[in-house]
Amino acid sequence: MVVHILLMNVLAPLAAMSACAFWQQGREPAGGALAFATAAQLLSLWLWHAPPLLTRALASAPLHLLMYGSLLLTAFLFWWVVLRFRGNHSCKPILSLLVTSKLYCVLGVLVLFAPRVLFTGIAGDPGTGAPTPEAVLADQQLAGLLMLTACPATYVLGGIVLGARWLFAMETDEIDRSSAGGEAWT
Repeated sequence: MVVHILLMNVLAPLAAMSACAFWQQGREPAGGALAFATAAQLLSLWLWHAPPLLTRALASAPLHLLMYGSLLLTAFLFWWVVLRFRGNHSCKPILSLLVTSKLYCVLGVLVLFAPRVLFTGIAGDPGTGAPTPEAVLADQQLAGLLMLTACPATYVLGGIVLGARWLFAMETDEIDRSSAGGEAWT
């Protein structure tokens, strides 16, 4: 879970910020791109956390790598689209951040408060024998807690950054309008 969180909540946003800084394009993404990126990230996140699929991914190294790769790719796409909105349009992706964070947190709550083991293969060291069901449940609950910790930190910070961009853009526009009209701004 730690690798998954680092990929989606640290590496993907940082890579997207770097990509946005490197390719400073004048055009903002279309509204459909934001909806697509949001849906892709949520679909990827929820599909890979379906108990049968995650259990298989934990048992197969190639499938596990595919899971990590697709989670990273969809998270990068999401953050890249979100961070490309500028100026007065910075408010547009805030709803996508809110929806994504809520559904991410709901998944974390389900994993944390599940009364039974949802995913086999989460805990255990092959050299020490099979883990007890209690140990597997404890690892699953820790994974849910980590999700609930990382989710608000990442998405709330993203919302704050976008909200600040939006407010600064509104202030700059007001100053520009005042200056253009010959009025003194105080």
